[in-house]
Amino acid sequence: MFELLSFGDTGWGDDLLKGVVITVQLALCSVALGFSLGLLLAITKLSSFKILRWTAEAYTLFVRGVPEFLILLLVFFGSEQLINSSLAAMGFEATVAVPKFAAAVAGLSLIFAAYSCEVFRGAYLSVPVGQMEAAEAVGMTKMQGFLHIRMPQLWRFAIPGLGNLWMVMLKDTSLAAVIALDELLRVAKVAGEATTNPLLFFITAGLIYLAMTALSDILRDKAEKSAQKGMASS
Repeated sequence: MFELLSFGDTGWGDDLLKGVVITVQLALCSVALGFSLGLLLAITKLSSFKILRWTAEAYTLFVRGVPEFLILLLVFFGSEQLINSSLAAMGFEATVAVPKFAAAVAGLSLIFAAYSCEVFRGAYLSVPVGQMEAAEAVGMTKMQGFLHIRMPQLWRFAIPGLGNLWMVMLKDTSLAAVIALDELLRVAKVAGEATTNPLLFFITAGLIYLAMTALSDILRDKAEKSAQKGMASS
């Protein structure tokens, strides 16, 4: 039975490994893009302009209130239809197929942004206002105060939440199976169907996910301890 997990022509080990690579690449790309979008959304929510705050609130309300599965489908099929409709409107007869990996990154990053923005906003507000006032009192500009006072503490407050979101994103990459992207879970499903032994491959995939999240948790813990260096202990 375990020969099915071997590498080479007789096993699915190399296919599972490729699925792991795609899963990690998908998670890293989605988090990198979602990180930037989430920070932008947090800034927008903290803006003094009501229209910007309302727009950001509406976006996060929609994404957090709709199943993530549905968002991925909307991005994949919606972007493809939008591009082809635009081309047709401009007189082009060509049909464009949106790459599955790009669609998955776009959908997952939009999801990550909606949640990470609240982490950033909460971390920003966690820095005592008195510290920023003290920075201005000693002659620092607002930018200097942000870079030297608020940012180091913002990062320290945000790491636990961002670390948890990373682990959620790592598992949410499995949603990309719905658009036939060959990430880990889809490879396990295909292998199980081909060998009529789905339980073996699903258990294997589960153990791999568990290993990846366990490693992520160790790295998050190290990042938290590193961010705490130089801070007064309570």
